[in-house]
Amino acid sequence: MRIPVIAANWKMHKTLSEAAQFVKEFLPQVAGLEGVDIAICPPFTALGAVGWALAEAKGRVGLGAQNMAKEAQGAFTGEVSGPMLKDVGCTYVILGHSERRSLFGESDELVGEKVRAAFGYDLIPILCVGETLAEREAGQTDSVIRRQLLAGTDQLSTAQVARAVIAYEPVWAIGTGKNCNPADAQATIEGIRGWVGDRFGAEAAKAVRIQYGGSVKPNNVSDYMAQPDIDGALVGGAALEAGSFAAICAGAVRKG
Repeated sequence: MRIPVIAANWKMHKTLSEAAQFVKEFLPQVAGLEGVDIAICPPFTALGAVGWALAEAKGRVGLGAQNMAKEAQGAFTGEVSGPMLKDVGCTYVILGHSERRSLFGESDELVGEKVRAAFGYDLIPILCVGETLAEREAGQTDSVIRRQLLAGTDQLSTAQVARAVIAYEPVWAIGTGKNCNPADAQATIEGIRGWVGDRFGAEAAKAVRIQYGGSVKPNNVSDYMAQPDIDGALVGGAALEAGSFAAICAGAVRKG
């Protein structure tokens, strides 16, 4: 059985002191919680502080970054590399988030290069895919996601795809409060798993964890987790408060 993974994407929120206080409040609330993998992805400035604070969790809560450069080092002002993330204690890195694509012009091809680089640095990529409202209304959801998946997994091995995390985040549901209906999210994610199976084989499709993201909250996470192909959530706004995020993590544990 796939273990759900719940990741907090803090985006551009929290100072060092705020981040440390969050972890101080959060860890006791998930102490002893089993059956779910948890990751916190703070802004770059707080990675070190959060990593140190998470050390007492003894690996129960992982550290992740929100982005990385495809290059290992060099004259790339303002960028952060995979080796730097690994050095500070990261296990995960979010790649291809819709905000990176739309606000910073990241192409499908660049996202794919970053995913390959992440595996080269022994980081687990959380590959984000999803359609805009206009694309959804035009009936293009499947074609958009398949295009993003094709580029995002280009040149990956079956073993790498099996180890990756894919996050289906309909752009129209991110930060809007308009969460995707669980049955609709399941249908899309089932299609993603089917695509992985067609391209990389049944074992990779069975192993790869696919999250839903987009206005996930404590009161709806269990509805998503009841779906057979949804393996967790990438959480934005509701992950900024320790009690809220802890409740989401607890709600992600599969029943039965």
